[in-house]
Amino acid sequence: MKVTIKRFDKSLPLPEYKTDGAAALDLYAREDATIPPQEVKLVPLNVALQVPEDHWVLVSARSSLHKRGLMMANGIGVGDYDYRGDNDEYLAPLFNFTDQPVKVERGERLVQLMVLSRERVELAEQDLFDTKDRGGFGSTGK
Repeated sequence: MKVTIKRFDKSLPLPEYKTDGAAALDLYAREDATIPPQEVKLVPLNVALQVPEDHWVLVSARSSLHKRGLMMANGIGVGDYDYRGDNDEYLAPLFNFTDQPVKVERGERLVQLMVLSRERVELAEQDLFDTKDRGGFGSTGK
């Protein structure tokens, strides 16, 4: 699959898979940022994308992000197919869950990106299902 990409700062590397088995591309912070304790700051990720039709982008935290005292404030990010303008730079809303400021350095790998295919669903509403209830949220761990 080919994805058209624009880097806002060409001195930073293109997103890349760090291993042959990696599922996602690492993205880099475009600028230094200090995130105050218990606050969220949007960190620019240096890319705008034009994904193929019927595809979308999933942005998630790298597994090591929590070691920095940071997490993505929105859990995951979704980049719709039509988020594709010249200035539609991807951003990471990072939440500092510590009691100290956390500094993010330009060029630091923070989050990862996957491009996935999209299939629109057709909802078929029904008032009653003919299957047995399973139990509830978290019920399989009993």
